Amino acid sequence: MEKINRRDFIHNVAYSSLTFAGVSSISSAQSLHQSSNSFKAREFVPPWYQLGYIIPHRYTDMDAYQFYKVAPEGMMLVTTGLDLKEYTLESVESQLPVLYSSLDLLKKKGVDRISLSGVPIAAALGPKRMRSLLDDARQRTGIECDTDMEAHISTLKNLGITKLAIASRWSDAVNNAITQYLATEGIEVVICKSRGRTLSQNKEANALSDHHLALELGREALKAAPEAQALLLPGGLWYAIYAVPILEAEFGKPVLLNILSTTSAAMHAKSYQSKIQGSGKSDSYWGKVLSS
Repeated sequence: MEKINRRDFIHNVAYSSLTFAGVSSISSAQSLHQSSNSFKAREFVPPWYQLGYIIPHRYTDMDAYQFYKVAPEGMMLVTTGLDLKEYTLESVESQLPVLYSSLDLLKKKGVDRISLSGVPIAAALGPKRMRSLLDDARQRTGIECDTDMEAHISTLKNLGITKLAIASRWSDAVNNAITQYLATEGIEVVICKSRGRTLSQNKEANALSDHHLALELGREALKAAPEAQALLLPGGLWYAIYAVPILEAEFGKPVLLNILSTTSAAMHAKSYQSKIQGSGKSDSYWGKVLSS
């Protein structure tokens, strides 16, 4: 029996593997060579802006998933988490020690800005206490600090909006607290359509059903209150990003999500403007908040 040396064996195996459906190894090899010649690598874009985000939960899912759809390339989300059990003041207060350790962690990471996610947290604390906590956070870290709620207010003011519709997945108690918080800034909630759920229920919600819920409640609110100048769909766990361009196209009014307002507030900040690389802009498809 003829002996085959190792190099010949490898060559034969490689030749066989390149022959498929009548295509010879030569033409396959040529195709591979041409492909490698025409391949163009994308430009390397390192993270050039870090947004620190303190999530109310011990995990990160919808916040980051939606952020990376809408944020400009090079903008990175750095998350850490609390362990909020429910939308109550008692639950929020129990997490304040964790909040301060989260601030310290994000400071060590060298983030450019810090935001506390979770509108119900700010609503439970109220504007005076929430803003005092933000002042403490700024002094503690030396970094500009914000919340989703304050970002919503900044966005509404930038857009000149004073009459707002809300669609939410929260109880009347939470919705009323949000309404009172916004009223201190001259923003009137003219209608609120909600499907009240507990925090646990919102954590377990299905993404597709939540998309349809955003469309359903958003349409109900804007149809019932044509005087509303914008729609707020609050909640970091709410997978509503795909509902935004649909609702804006139907009603011609801005639709705000937590991640949209918070990202927009960061992009308006001096720390962002001073570090912009490339266009520094978001895809206009995702709505009026980031386009502004």
